Amino acid sequence: MRIVLVTGTGGAGRTTLAAATALAGARRGERALLLTTGSSAPETVLGTPLGADVPTPIAAGLHARRIDPGDRFRQEFLAFQERAGAALDLLGAAPLDEDELTELPGSEDFALLHALRGAHASDDWDLVVVDMPPAAETIRLLALPAQVRRYLRRLLPPERQAARALRPVLAQLAGVPMPAQKLYEAAERWETELAAVQRTIDDPGTSVRLVTEAGPVAAATLRSIRAGLALHGRRTDGLVVNRLLPTGSADPFLAALSGSQQTALKALREEFPDLPVHEVPHLGRDPQGVDELDELLGGPAGETGVDEPAGGPRPDPWAVEDRLATDGILVWRVPLPGAERRGLGLVRRGDEIVVTVGRFRRIRTLPSALRRCTVSGAGLHDGALEIRFTPDPDLWPKSD
Repeated sequence: MRIVLVTGTGGAGRTTLAAATALAGARRGERALLLTTGSSAPETVLGTPLGADVPTPIAAGLHARRIDPGDRFRQEFLAFQERAGAALDLLGAAPLDEDELTELPGSEDFALLHALRGAHASDDWDLVVVDMPPAAETIRLLALPAQVRRYLRRLLPPERQAARALRPVLAQLAGVPMPAQKLYEAAERWETELAAVQRTIDDPGTSVRLVTEAGPVAAATLRSIRAGLALHGRRTDGLVVNRLLPTGSADPFLAALSGSQQTALKALREEFPDLPVHEVPHLGRDPQGVDELDELLGGPAGETGVDEPAGGPRPDPWAVEDRLATDGILVWRVPLPGAERRGLGLVRRGDEIVVTVGRFRRIRTLPSALRRCTVSGAGLHDGALEIRFTPDPDLWPKSD
C-alpha cells in the first residue's frame, strides 16, 4: 500500500490536488481511497456527498470518506467513561450522556490518525490519499504519536507496573477497582494504538506531498516546511505547483502575472533540485466533479500520480558516523534540507537531545554509544546538522 499525505500552504488547493491524486491512481487501475476531514469543500470538489461511516463510491476504483471527529470523540469518551465507572463512582462523579458531548480541540487530529491507521491495516486499498491540514499543523500532527508515547512513558513508566499483583488485593479491600489499575490499563491501550499509528506513518510507502502556488514567498515558506518535515523523519516525495496561468498572453495584466509565476517556479526548482516539481494549470475556475479533475490532470495519466515506494523498511535518517579512528569523535548526522542556522537550536537533556528548527522541535533518545559521550560541537553542512560527540573517559569502556 502507498499512502500520500497531501499538505502545503494555506489556500493553495490541497483538497483539490488530494482528490486529483487519488483519481489519478484510480485511473491507473489502483483501488484508491481519499480521506478528508473537510465537510463541504471535498464534496464540492468531488461533486458527491460523502459518508462518515463507510467510504463513498466516486468513480471506478475511487472511494472517499469524510472523517467525523465529533463521532469519534463521543465513542472514545463514552468507552472511557464506562471503563472508569467504578473509579468515577468512588469520586462521586456524574456520568455524561452522549447527546451532551461535543468534541474538544485536538479531536480532529486523533480522529484523522485513527482513520489513517485503519486504512493502512485494511487490504481494501492500493493507494490512500489523505487531505491533510496546512503544513505546519500537519508536521505537528505527524509528530503527535511519538510525543504522546514519550509523555506516557515519563508519566506512567511501564516498569512501575511490577506492583500490579498487589492491585487485586487492594481492590478487594477497597471494594472497587483501584483507579491506578484503570489508569495503567488505559495507558496500555493508548500505547498500542499510538504504536500502530506510528508504524503507519513510518511505513516506507508513506510520503508527504507539498502543494503551493507560485508566488514570491513560496520558496522561503516551503523551505521552513520541508525542514520541519525532515526534522521528524518524514519523506517528501514531490512538490505540486498549482494554478499556473498560461504563458504568452497578449493581455499585459495576465502576462505580468504569468511572468511572476514563472519566476517563482524557477526559484522553486532551484531551491528543491532533488524533488520532482509538478505543474498544474489554472482552469479559470475551481474544479468540480470527476470530469473537471480529469481535465486538471491533463488526462487519466496525470503527472501528479504516485511513484512506487522503495522496498524494505525505511532506514533511520539520523545516522551515526564513526570517526573515532581519525578524529576521536562520533557524529550524529541529522538531515535537515531547507534548514538555516538562524532558528536552529540544540540542547542535551540527560540521555535525550532536543533539536529545534524554527518553530518545530523534536526530542530523541540518544543511541547507547552516544550516551557515554559529551556534545563537543555541532554545525550545519550541506543540508544536514552534524552533532559531534566526544567519548567521556569516565563512561567509555577501557581496553586492556
